[in-house]
Amino acid sequence: MSETVHVALDAMGGDHSPGEIVAGALLAVNERDNIVVHLVGDHEKVAAELQGKDYPADRIIQVDSTEVIDPNEAPVMAIRKKKDSSIVVGLNLVKSGECDAFVSAGSSGAILVGGQLIAGRIKGVERPPLAPLIPTAKGVSLLVDCGANVDARPSHLLQFAKMGAIYMEHVLGVKNPRVAILNIGAEEEKGNALVKESYPLLKACPDINFTGSIEARDIAAGGADVIVCEAFAGNVALKMYEGVGSVLLSEIKKSMMSSLKTKIGALLIKGSLKQTLKKFDATEYGGAPLLGLKGLVVKTHGNAKRKEVRNSIIQCITFKEERIGERIRERLDPEA
Repeated sequence: MSETVHVALDAMGGDHSPGEIVAGALLAVNERDNIVVHLVGDHEKVAAELQGKDYPADRIIQVDSTEVIDPNEAPVMAIRKKKDSSIVVGLNLVKSGECDAFVSAGSSGAILVGGQLIAGRIKGVERPPLAPLIPTAKGVSLLVDCGANVDARPSHLLQFAKMGAIYMEHVLGVKNPRVAILNIGAEEEKGNALVKESYPLLKACPDINFTGSIEARDIAAGGADVIVCEAFAGNVALKMYEGVGSVLLSEIKKSMMSSLKTKIGALLIKGSLKQTLKKFDATEYGGAPLLGLKGLVVKTHGNAKRKEVRNSIIQCITFKEERIGERIRERLDPEA
């Protein structure tokens, strides 16, 4: 039997808390017998969501907290002042070693700041990046960074590439993953100052399989396994990607129901269409890990519902089993 993974889950974070968050936790523990979820939040509200539900009582643990960090609050100030918030309490469970991971749909800024101040960076890691999986025609790719470091330096992008390659190889099983830098053209001389300075560092790095630049339009086709960029470009690319994907899925479903003829056609291809559309559903891939921390911190979408929460919890199993944090430390800590 595999080792038990303890996950601290922010029950109060996100647009649909605590209902959908608790529901996602129940899905996870009922599906996997090696997960224990520590639900962090308002005791009465969480208990109300658990009441009458069928779940293994020994693998759902309530951890009380009395405060919630609002997305509009200044992250650093909120982390320092709201010591009993669900985010701070959850992160402290990881810091103490009681939990292996922290998952939250709450304030991105507070999670990023708290992850570094409380969980702490692995020695040698300059800037932890957020790294979501995005669907492509060939499976999934890792976009790193998508929101943590807007003003990155070339040395940061080099570390993003190394950490991203480790994640793709050991969590997704992609051997010798292709690493590319997000750019406005495929030619080596193109790009802004950051891309031009980062390109030769990536090209000379023996630890990664660098394939050059990738344009945004080639991401969906699976042109690289790891796409490296600073957070501003990465976040714009990700939000555009998710927005277009959502509209396309909606329009396809709408067109399938537009007439009797299309409804019959939809019925005939229902199974195949469902599997195809599922590949491009972002909720299937869980949250974005904040790579390079001493403990695992996963940020899910603010509007995450139970399926995404479940997937975010379950992805913590592989992260622990494959010792991703230790592998990053071995690669980036000069004294390791």
